[in-house]
Amino acid sequence: MTDNDTVPTSKPTSKKTELLATAARVFAEHGYRATTVRRIADEAGMLAGSLYYHFDSKESMLDEILSVFLDELWAGYDAVLAAGLGPRETVEALVTESFREIDRHRDAVAVYQKEWRHLVGSPRFGYLAASQRKFEQAWLGTLERGAAEGVFRADLDPRLAYRFLRDTVWVAASWYRPDGEHGPEEIARQYLSMVLDGLAVQP
Repeated sequence: MTDNDTVPTSKPTSKKTELLATAARVFAEHGYRATTVRRIADEAGMLAGSLYYHFDSKESMLDEILSVFLDELWAGYDAVLAAGLGPRETVEALVTESFREIDRHRDAVAVYQKEWRHLVGSPRFGYLAASQRKFEQAWLGTLERGAAEGVFRADLDPRLAYRFLRDTVWVAASWYRPDGEHGPEEIARQYLSMVLDGLAVQP
């Protein structure tokens, strides 16, 4: 390396991004309504007044936490749905993308799961209901297409299958740790094997 060469450096994390990560963790641990701006500021190592330089309220912080998570989730999902894959391959890709999002946004997923019912009626968070409807259509439509094409069993209720898949995957946010034994892709692979191929050894 010569004197003129430069060493690539990662983009520094902004204070706003750090605050959002802290707020997401505190909301996930203690609940949104029980969390004060002062508590978030204390966890972030700053004065509460300084926090208002970045956000006008804790509601604004929650809004950004959830919207960033859902924007990234749908960027991944939309790419999968636009790829023209078969039903099984689509389910495999959606499950894998879901675990990647849990890996990236574990605290945001936990907050979403805890607070969704309390927020969905608020005009500011109306996008949550729209996202939920879109989510159900994506998964349910794929399962129904698979049954119609003979890829998935036609004797199973698609809505029960959808709920089973949804809950099986997303409950992982309660125990997943980024530094755990398996990464998101390996967890997705094993989940898919259990869901699509079963636990029992085939004769």
